[in-house]
Amino acid sequence: MPLTLSLAGIYNLAWAGAAIFFPRLAFQWAGLQQPTYPELWQFIGMMMGVYGVGYLIAASNPLQHWPIVLVGLVSNILGSIGFLNAARSGRFTWVVGWTNVGSDMVWVFPFSLILI
Repeated sequence: MPLTLSLAGIYNLAWAGAAIFFPRLAFQWAGLQQPTYPELWQFIGMMMGVYGVGYLIAASNPLQHWPIVLVGLVSNILGSIGFLNAARSGRFTWVVGWTNVGSDMVWVFPFSLILI
């Protein structure tokens, strides 16, 4: 559990840094139109960084900090549903799904196991 949460924390902090310091990069990679307000993407990056800090805190004692893991699990499930909805409607390209796999889907199973 501590290893999983530490990896999730590090991943989220790295992702946050990329979103904050290079807000147009993910859009270029996915072939999406550049955002008019990159600050919104940077804000999402900041939120990912907060999750990363939370996961690192939870890694110190996963049983005590289970609510952090629960919030992360719910966020990952809802993020995946949101991606699927946007991709099916054509608002996102399916290439964006690779970001969703790393940011959301990969953590659903281990976070579920931690909570069980």
